Amino acid sequence: MKKKKYAVVIVTYGEVEKLTLRNLWPSTRRIVKVITRQIVKVPILLIYLIADYRSTRHYIDWRLHNYESSLVDTNRTQTMSIANLIRRSSSEILSSVDVDVLDSYYFVPPYLEDTLSEVRAEYDGVVVVPMIPVESAFSCGVACQIVRDIYSDHKFEKVRVLNKLWQDDDLHRIYADYLFQKVDKTYVSRGSKIGLVLVIHGTLVRDRAGNPPKVFTGLNETGEFFEMMKLRVMEDPRNVFDDVKQGCMNHTTGGEWTAETVQKAFQEFEDEGYDSVVMFPYGFFADNSETEYEARTLLEKSPFSYKQYIRCINGFPSFAEWLSSRIIEQLAKLYAIQESFESLQNANQIEEHAGI
Repeated sequence: MKKKKYAVVIVTYGEVEKLTLRNLWPSTRRIVKVITRQIVKVPILLIYLIADYRSTRHYIDWRLHNYESSLVDTNRTQTMSIANLIRRSSSEILSSVDVDVLDSYYFVPPYLEDTLSEVRAEYDGVVVVPMIPVESAFSCGVACQIVRDIYSDHKFEKVRVLNKLWQDDDLHRIYADYLFQKVDKTYVSRGSKIGLVLVIHGTLVRDRAGNPPKVFTGLNETGEFFEMMKLRVMEDPRNVFDDVKQGCMNHTTGGEWTAETVQKAFQEFEDEGYDSVVMFPYGFFADNSETEYEARTLLEKSPFSYKQYIRCINGFPSFAEWLSSRIIEQLAKLYAIQESFESLQNANQIEEHAGI
């Protein structure tokens, strides 16, 4: 029997690799069109003005501080790791399907809609893997909308989108293993109070009129994810932290955002007499401008005597192994769905041929 051909698309926001205004302009315009317009009504004529202003601001800021994003390079490396792990897997489903693993992005090339258009013509099915653990209209929701646009009525038959990763106990375990492996043990010997700030992207709580947002923001999921991770850390026998706080990275437009900010966490730790703080961006699978630049800068400017930034899970082998196993599960589910569709179609054809 001929093998089916499946694609796995590892997708994230994407940030420009080479910092130029020419590269920033199209990226920022896409952000305003796709994300900002879900929060605030932006007239089409203002999109370019807002986007180009933001591009110029980021260009000047990043250039002054010699910042270059590592997001695309990290996602590309993660994609290759996942491809190698799937290739070496002994899973039974791989005897029935051939799999290619591709990287793609919302805001820089190769764009997700272009990748899915090509995949739709060449592959029997696709598993889309948004590299953000908590779903919202601004993250995984972008991928889902693009899937609907490209596949329309065939989306259930042809596509699986990996989701609810934040609920997976194995991810929590991997995060804890990574965190305690990376934490600087010299903090412990100092006998000081040590705080942990878990950084995640904040979300909209109320719009400008004081009403709940009309789009799905993942607010409850963000809170539940933090509580799960805090419990996991505090109950771990390796724990060195006296307390764990949520640290949200918020935007400034659209209304009221999550109150548990990085700045608030720092202030509370300072008020409570802490002099050592560790920061870990658990809400992102790869470092980006919000983590390795903005959040890290806040940490460096904080008043604590001892501070450590632990990078995102990035290239941690256990993470790639876990994500590959989740992807293989989805490949098997997609194959089973297609087999059911084909069996049903064959049965209908036999009935029609027999005149039943």
